[in-house]
Amino acid sequence: MNFRKEVKIWGENLASKYLEDHNYEIIDRNFSCQKGEVDLIAKDRKKEELVFIEVKTRSDLKYGNPYDSESLKKPKPIKQVIQYYIYKNQIYHIAIRLDLIEVHIKKTNYKINHIQKIL
Repeated sequence: MNFRKEVKIWGENLASKYLEDHNYEIIDRNFSCQKGEVDLIAKDRKKEELVFIEVKTRSDLKYGNPYDSESLKKPKPIKQVIQYYIYKNQIYHIAIRLDLIEVHIKKTNYKINHIQKIL
């Protein structure tokens, strides 16, 4: 496994732990279809919302801030993934939102920034 893949997996694991510690239930990970992929799907127990979460992990800012990621500048594919997930699972009576979790890793330390409702 290459370094970038390891960092991505580590970031998703840290994001999952963060969400569970903040009253979210992880429903699915790395859901994909022909239109694309979403990293995490969780239920926000406080707000009773289904949350689709993009996790962007960086070990440095060489490729820019996570929030400035190309995949977030073109929201159409992720919207189509969300629509397909809702259709496939017949989820029609719950509010949904798209969040971003930025994971900044520096050696053995990390920082998480959870941005709600990015779209």
